[in-house]
Formats: sequence, C-alpha cells, structure tokens
Amino acid sequence: MYFSFSLPLSASLCLSLPLSASLCCCCAGMNAAVRAVVRMGIYVGAKVYFVHEGYQGMVDGGDNIEEASWESVSSMLQGGTVIGSARCKEFRSHEGRRKAAHHLVQRDITNLCVIGGDGSLTGANLFREEWSGLLEELVQQGLIDEEAAQNNSELHIVGMVGSIDNDFCGTDMTIGTDSALHRIIEVVDAIMTTAQSHQRTFVLEVMGRHCGYLALVSALACGADWVLIPEMPPEDGWEEQMCQKLSESRSRGSRLNIIIVAEGAIDRQGKAITVNNVKDVISTQLCLGFDTRVTILGHVQRGGTPSAFDRILASRMGVEAVLALLEASASTPACVVSLCGNQAVRLPLMECVQMTQDVQKAMDEKNFEEAVRLRGSSFNVAVLNVGAPAAGMNAAVRSAVRVGITEGHKMFAVNDGFEGFYKGQVLGLRHMIVVISLWYHCHMINRLFAFECLLQLYEARTSHEDFCIPMCVLPATISNNVPGTDLSIGADTSLNAIVETCDRIKQSASGTKRRVFIIETMGGYCGYLASVGGLAAGADAVYIYEEPFDIRDLQSNVEHLTEKMKTGIQRGLVLRNENSNENFTTDFIYQLYSEEGKGVFDCRKNVLGHMQQGGAPSPFDRNFGTKIAAKAIQWISRKLKESYKEGRVFANTEDTACLLGMRRRAMVFQPVVQLKDETDFVHRIPKEQWWLKLRPLMKILAKYKTSYDVSDSGQLEHVTRVRPKKVD
Repeated sequence: MYFSFSLPLSASLCLSLPLSASLCCCCAGMNAAVRAVVRMGIYVGAKVYFVHEGYQGMVDGGDNIEEASWESVSSMLQGGTVIGSARCKEFRSHEGRRKAAHHLVQRDITNLCVIGGDGSLTGANLFREEWSGLLEELVQQGLIDEEAAQNNSELHIVGMVGSIDNDFCGTDMTIGTDSALHRIIEVVDAIMTTAQSHQRTFVLEVMGRHCGYLALVSALACGADWVLIPEMPPEDGWEEQMCQKLSESRSRGSRLNIIIVAEGAIDRQGKAITVNNVKDVISTQLCLGFDTRVTILGHVQRGGTPSAFDRILASRMGVEAVLALLEASASTPACVVSLCGNQAVRLPLMECVQMTQDVQKAMDEKNFEEAVRLRGSSFNVAVLNVGAPAAGMNAAVRSAVRVGITEGHKMFAVNDGFEGFYKGQVLGLRHMIVVISLWYHCHMINRLFAFECLLQLYEARTSHEDFCIPMCVLPATISNNVPGTDLSIGADTSLNAIVETCDRIKQSASGTKRRVFIIETMGGYCGYLASVGGLAAGADAVYIYEEPFDIRDLQSNVEHLTEKMKTGIQRGLVLRNENSNENFTTDFIYQLYSEEGKGVFDCRKNVLGHMQQGGAPSPFDRNFGTKIAAKAIQWISRKLKESYKEGRVFANTEDTACLLGMRRRAMVFQPVVQLKDETDFVHRIPKEQWWLKLRPLMKILAKYKTSYDVSDSGQLEHVTRVRPKKVD
C-alpha cells in the first residue's frame, strides 16, 4: 500500500505503504499513519498520492496511484489499512522496479515512505540504490526525457515499521503490536473465567514465528504459568519442570493454569514445540491428568479496532516521517522512524535491517544468548496505594510483592492507603496477587496525591526517625499529572476507554445528518486525557486548562468546523477537559455549537465520567506497572543494604526518597524534594508537560493553520548506539 505527495518547486514526497514485498499482511494502526502523513504533507504544501496494493500498485501504475485529499483520510482511524497491500514478485525483479520508477517519475515522485517489515524496507532501499541506473535505462528506452530524469534524479526513503510481532530491531514498539496485545489479553481474560469455573489448563498459541514478544509480554500481563518463545528455548527436561510448576500452583489453591506458546517456539535442538505437544505433556505423558484445552488465536490478533497507543504512535511516526523527508538530501541515508522510550528517533534503515537479520542468524546457529542480547538479605517492605484507583495498580502490587519475596524481604500490604497505615491495617503478604482498596479520608491527606505524600514523609524525617527508610513512589493516575514522569500507570487504559467511547459515539450517528459531539473527559486540571485522547480519536478541537481560551477562540473553532462540515465531512468531535474553564462549561460549549451550527449540523453532548477510571487494565498498563514495580523493589533492596549500619536502617539523604518515572528514553529515580520546584501544587500538575507539544499536531490533523515546533524532532542516530543507562 502506498501514497505520495509532491512539494512545490518540482520536489515531491511519496508515501508508500507496502507491508512486505513478499507477504500480504496488515496490522491495526496503519490508517492513523496514512492519515498523519497525508495531512502533514498537505500542511507543508505537498501534493499527496495513495498507491494502492503495495509494490504491486507501484509496478502496475495507472489508477493504483491516486491523488489523496484532506477528506479522503477522514473517518478512517478505526481500521487497519484503506489502501491495501499485496504480494508482488515482479518488484523483486529489476524489470519490475524499472516499471515502478517509470510510474513515479511520471508524477514527479521522488520521496518514498514505506510501512512494513524488514523485507519491505530492504526492497525500498534497493529501489533507492538502483534509482539513478533505472532512470538512465528509462531515458535510453525513450520512456522519459533527460529533463524528467534531471528533475527526479534523487529518491529519498523513510520507513515506518508496521508489524504485530514487534520483531524489528531499533524500535521499542512497532505499529500494530499494542493492538495485537489487546486482542490477546481480551481472549485470555475471557478464558480465565471459564478456566476457574472448571479447573482447566489452557494452552494458547499466539503469533510470532521468529519473535516471542507477543507471547512474552502477554504472559507477563496476564500472569501466565509458563511461556515458550523462539529466542529462549527451554532447557532439556522442561516438560518435567513445567508440570512441577503447574502441580505446585494447583496445590496452593489455584483453579486454573495458563500457558502461552509463540507459534515459532522451539527447543534447544531446534525442534518445534507446538500447543498440541504441550497439551499432550500436561494431560497424558507426565500423568498430571489436568483437563487441558488448546486455543489458537490466529489472525484475530491482526484485526480489531486500533488501540489508543497505536493511533498515537502511528500519528507521531507519520508526522516525523514527513519531517525526515523534508530534510533529506543526497547524502542522507534511508532512515526508519523509531520509538525509544517516549521519544521519536531516526535510525539508518539498513542498520536496523541488518541487526534484525542478525537476530535470525543467531537463532539459526542456536546462539540464543546472542539473539536475546540483540533484541536487551532480608528486610520488611510495605506496599500501599494512595489516591483514586488507576487500572494497572494490581499488576504493580503483584510485581512488587513477588519481586520483594524473591529478594528475600517480608512483604506487607497496607489496606485503605494512609488511613490504614495510621490505623495499623497492615497485613503480611504471601506469593499471590494482592488487591488493596484505595479509599481514604484523613483530613491531612485528602487533597494530596502520592507524590505529595512521599514529600511530606521525607520532610518529616527531621522529627520522626522512623521515616528514615528508603521510600519510592510509582506514578499511578489516569490523569497522568505526576511530576517527573512522562507516563503513569492507568493513563493508557483510560485513553483506550475514551477512544473506544468516541468511536462508538460517532458510529451511533451513522445514517443521520451531519452531527457534532461535545464530550467531557476527566483529568482534573490536567488536559492529558482530553488532548491525547483527542489526537487518537481524531478530534476537531480540544479545550484544556493549560491552554487558556476565550469566546473568540470558541467562535473561531465553531466557524472552522462549520466550514469543514459543509464539505464531505459527516462527523465532528470536540473534547473538553472537566476543569478547562470555570465559565465555559460543557453545557455552554454544547449550546454555543448547537446555536451556531444550525442549518449545517446538530449537536449531542456526552459526559464520560468514571467509566474512564474502570475496566480491565490495558496490556501497556499491566506491563508498565509490572516492570516499574519490579525496578522499584530492586532499588529499595539496594538502598536498604547501603543504609544498613550497626544493626539498623538509617536513610536520610535525598536519593532515598524518590519517584520512579519514565523521562523521554529512560526510567529514572528522582528525589521528590528536587521535583518540588517542578510542581504546581494548587492545580496538581507539573509546570512543564511534554504532551503539550502534541497539541499543534492535533490541530494540524484537524486542518487548522498553526505553527509546528520541529526543535524536538528526531535526529539521525545509529542503531548500534548504546541506549541511555537507567539513572539512579
């Protein structure tokens, strides 16, 4: 699948979306990338084309290369891809690539953006390397003249990786992976209810012929008993070890077992391990006799509605791809836009491809340690939650407890937050999932969030030596308003709830006349949910506290949306953060849009409320909570040992009371006292928030004429560069 756009002054940009030169596949989130590149291309003055059916469409030309407009990418965020993909053996040949070059030159297209895996990207790079020679051949054959060859003498390429397997080196996440994890977790959650009822063992096969990412992360997210992946084959005798583990689990009272197998799982000799092999081992060979069922998820993992994460990732990557093409020169190597932590980076395409191929080579040679490398004493510890619930907290608690026990600590749960701490509601924990209620009403802390609580405990050390112990706070709030971290546990789940609801609301209006929906989100004074949710859902306007607005802004937004609705646009979406403005309430905005839109569109109002705070945690939140809690317990263990002197623990330095958060590329432990100056305590928000830089992007994609700050755009790096170390 492809599309392109050409700049003034005879330059051009082409967005090409071949998922693979040899495979026909698709993944959720690609439409968001298509939409972002098309609209960003139009924003910078480019002429944009779709190239349908992958490289085949480029080879065939004709109607397969179609000019795109702003409206042609409307109402498409919910799907996987609208411009198709196809196998194309012809593009593998020199003759096929010459045909493709001819069809591009006819439209002055000299910039190519490819979404796919290593096969697609390798094919695109070969196309680029041959470009000048292909043009010479076309001139010799009389298919183009010298002037056309001169005007189109350079081909620039930027890649985006679309693959549910997350098997491409150089990026933390590929487009489609998070959505696939959503499908897997939904199935596992549904299976667990019936498994508990009937005391069954379920063996699930997930995709991943050469990469075990989906299997490993879904196993971590759902608490599976065993996982088998191709990069880390089990040691000989794994069958007995697995059955012993299952027996121990049942003896502790567990009524179900979950085993996840990647489709490419192998043993140390390279022999395939299938789900049926595992079933036979459990139910017959080793005489466990457990009622065992097999479920093969198959292509259900590729489908479904894209998650909020994938929509945002694809949108950010799409815009970054356009910027990379604009900056490309003859000396610039073909690059791929990647995600490192929470930052977009550009890496040389072929370096990433080479490392990806090196992984497979290491596996073929049974050098599994290298394959994995190419992919990355007793104390008491108490765990308590503070503030409102956020999805993913249980995963964090579970991880903290189990890692703590593994580290040799005695773990305690504090029920009911700080009030329970005050009342002595402290319970010992065993190796199990822990659920802690989150309600509290102590007058001293009912207006504080966890960061403030830890800050008060730190400041109380001068008068209470009992607080001279290592303390760490994990950011867990749907509002994502904790200073010192880009992301918080629970925010991703809430974003998915908002996006899913917006999708349903817009779908409810199918068959009606033009309609605009005014939707209120949660978040307190923090506009993260409204802004990022609006980007993922394709909102036309988003009102937040951090970006003040007045009646003139409201009127301008109404007029802008009215003009759009007079064209082919059928649906409008306006989001408002609950505390964005004291006087311009949701009712006021609804009435304003209703009045000003008469004759063009009608309005409906929805207040999402606490549905944003509930639901099953997303795969991202489960895994983020699990990993961040494990890191926190390991950090506490280290600090306990460092501060243990003369038979007691005494920790009173700044670096022993920290917040663990994601900052750009790294997980960082930051002393809470140092974060004090970064915090607006009145409105409970950080003074600087990274996601505000996404708001111009949202406005550009909604067809507003606004400036876009490129100072934070990705710079070309090398894939072999050492990643930033985790900072203590």
